[in-house]
Amino acid sequence: MQSAPPRWLEVWVDHPRLGGCFIYRVPEGWEPEAGDLLSVPFGQQVAGAVALGWRAELPAGVEPQSVRTIEAVVAKGILPKEFWPLLQRVADYYLTPLAQVVRTVLPPGLLSRSQRRIRLVRSPQGECSPAAQALLRLLQEKGGELSWRYLQQQVPGAELALRELQRRGWVESFWQEQQGGRVKTQQAATLVEDSLEGLSLPQQKALQILKQKGGELLLVEWERLAGVSRSVLQSLARKGRVHLYERPLLRLGEADRPVEQDRPKPLTPAQAEAVAAIGQALGRNQRFLLHGVTGSGKTEVYLQVIAQVLQQGRSALVLVPEIGLTPQLTDRFRARLGSRVWTYHSGLSAGERYDLWRQMVISVPQVVIGTRSAVFAPLANLGLIVLDEEHDDSFKQDQPQPCYHARQVAEWRAELANCPLVLGSATPAVETYAAHLQNPQRWVRLALPQRIPQAGIPATLPQVELVDMRQELQAGNRSILSRRLQQALHETLKRGEQAILFVPRRGYSTFVLCRSCGFVLTCAHCDVSLTVHLEGRQELRCHYCSARQPHPQRCPACGSPYLKHFGTGTQKVVEVLQQHWPQLGILRYDSDATRRKGSHRNLLEQFRSGKAQVLVGTQMLTKGLDIPQVTLVGVVAADGLLHQPDYRAGERTFQLLTQVAGRAGRGSLPGQAIIQTYLPEHPILQAVLAHDYEGFVQAELRQRQEGGYPPYRALILIRLSSTCLEALERYCQRVGERLQGIPAEVLGPGPAQVERVAGRYRWQILLKQLPGQPWDRAQIDAHLRSALGHIPQGIRVSLDVDPLRIL
Repeated sequence: MQSAPPRWLEVWVDHPRLGGCFIYRVPEGWEPEAGDLLSVPFGQQVAGAVALGWRAELPAGVEPQSVRTIEAVVAKGILPKEFWPLLQRVADYYLTPLAQVVRTVLPPGLLSRSQRRIRLVRSPQGECSPAAQALLRLLQEKGGELSWRYLQQQVPGAELALRELQRRGWVESFWQEQQGGRVKTQQAATLVEDSLEGLSLPQQKALQILKQKGGELLLVEWERLAGVSRSVLQSLARKGRVHLYERPLLRLGEADRPVEQDRPKPLTPAQAEAVAAIGQALGRNQRFLLHGVTGSGKTEVYLQVIAQVLQQGRSALVLVPEIGLTPQLTDRFRARLGSRVWTYHSGLSAGERYDLWRQMVISVPQVVIGTRSAVFAPLANLGLIVLDEEHDDSFKQDQPQPCYHARQVAEWRAELANCPLVLGSATPAVETYAAHLQNPQRWVRLALPQRIPQAGIPATLPQVELVDMRQELQAGNRSILSRRLQQALHETLKRGEQAILFVPRRGYSTFVLCRSCGFVLTCAHCDVSLTVHLEGRQELRCHYCSARQPHPQRCPACGSPYLKHFGTGTQKVVEVLQQHWPQLGILRYDSDATRRKGSHRNLLEQFRSGKAQVLVGTQMLTKGLDIPQVTLVGVVAADGLLHQPDYRAGERTFQLLTQVAGRAGRGSLPGQAIIQTYLPEHPILQAVLAHDYEGFVQAELRQRQEGGYPPYRALILIRLSSTCLEALERYCQRVGERLQGIPAEVLGPGPAQVERVAGRYRWQILLKQLPGQPWDRAQIDAHLRSALGHIPQGIRVSLDVDPLRIL
């Protein structure tokens, strides 16, 4: 009889140092699927692994006899089935090895933090082998659950015995977190029988509440809602109406933070149309662009659609660009949708990320709000994906590889999950709007052209005003605040209202120059000037490598004491405000002021409660802030945004200024925005003045087409770096020569705009899709591999597909 051919399975082995993708043999009769949790031999140990998918054949050069066999399928389907095809697509599109993609996506130590355990699940009935009997006896004597390692030590032939018992359905295998002690638990109750017969009134009330809440509650929560003693709840367990059990305590940050309940708001006709359109598309893949002006109620649309998703027993994923947006958005979602709303972002501790990952794989309707990396949240039965502020650059990863864009990955994920994708923005990305223009059936645009009325009064967009700083200088005003902005601030504060001042840069001053010799103080490790910061004392910091040094009293080059500060940062604006209004309450909102965990929420709550009248910050201010008392927004220096050597500088400027202006007048009071500039006649600023997105995007698309940039031609940026400039130049020139046959326009090699960062020299090569020719990614990948060849030691290479910044 001919034996069955060997079967090969590609798996991800979770090991802190040596983990990655490996091929294993699968015994006949076993049928692991992508996403299953495995136990595999790895070196001299047994490691946890996740099945990625079947392989028809072994890689070239690998001998069949050298391939080891998986030890066990520990758990079925711990991740959604579409998860691994998604990661393979990310690897292919972003030209990154699959192992590197998986390492980026999975929380650190997802499996290495756990141990495999065996649990008795059914009373044995019938005969079994001696080894299986020994294993059963141990389980029965030790409380029905033991670690697999212990059983292997105690029972010879434990592997075969376990398989026998698993086939009979008497035991199950699972992974459990280990942290040197028992996992913390909390007591919970689940409904067994909802009959009220034979129960006292307090017992009936408690049982009805448990039923209303879906049949499962923490005991503490159930006791609070029912208003009865713990003994009443325990009596229901004794009567067999409920089952009490210990649930692992998850470290989910502020998930238990109390919030006031909220009810759905009345919808405008445009909102109602958007909710209806998205609601009708639930259960199929459809892409929507929710194009609403600032304050038009996009979040209310999200909430009402997600409520429908949860009612259908499915989950929703909401992506936001910044961690700072998650606290206020999470509070609003929990107030409306209940407690199954989680946040997932890089600000969580390793333990919180691990616990939340465990929570997300549970097949219950839930909502996850997160930043870029949350696009890979392993939510089962996904029913909707939302990208709020979809235009934001923060959705694109620059390094390390894969340099993915969450918007692109969300499109693929929505296809695989067969669910709608909603992109929301007041200033959609040019590529997104172009996709709608090109295929309006595939990309349906839902417009919200008006702000939500307040107290029955129609709301209007803020009045935008441009202040010519050249005239301020001619009039003798050398302050960083124009006379018009000072006047508007004075009037706003006099009325008891609040203001926001947007400053493109953090710190105090952007560079220090010696007035005697012209020397500029620069970073010793980077080709950039040092920024002045005031943290009790003057300090110089590098915003590229984070190096710090004391502010010198004299010029390091000539010894002159005449050092002059140039440029304006958030700290300097705060100082000027304090000079004008000594009693003024001012808060600073930038990355320096929000380093501590929870600081985003604390600062915004202070401002919202009126403890400060002015909020000064960087572009973090432009995203999602909704504070009714803010009626004035001031932009201190708009020109620095316009004059960046980047093809997207105009788009970024329009978006930032429109978004920050939109923070004003979101309540019942009218708002105004004052933008200080030396170029008020610039077309981008004129478009902001007129709230003219359509005019801006048409002009921008014409420029992109003429220059050969996205969305008309795709780009790949090759970034190369080394501590040795000569070796880097030689290698870059060699790569450039080898790329001559590639089917793309090759620009470079050449140094990056900031050539040296953190002691490493940086060069780059830009590949442009040829006009009118399809972008054959597999062909490009093969050419790149050949051109890069063997990368010399000390040189790093990174491929950025669809780069947003070419600097």
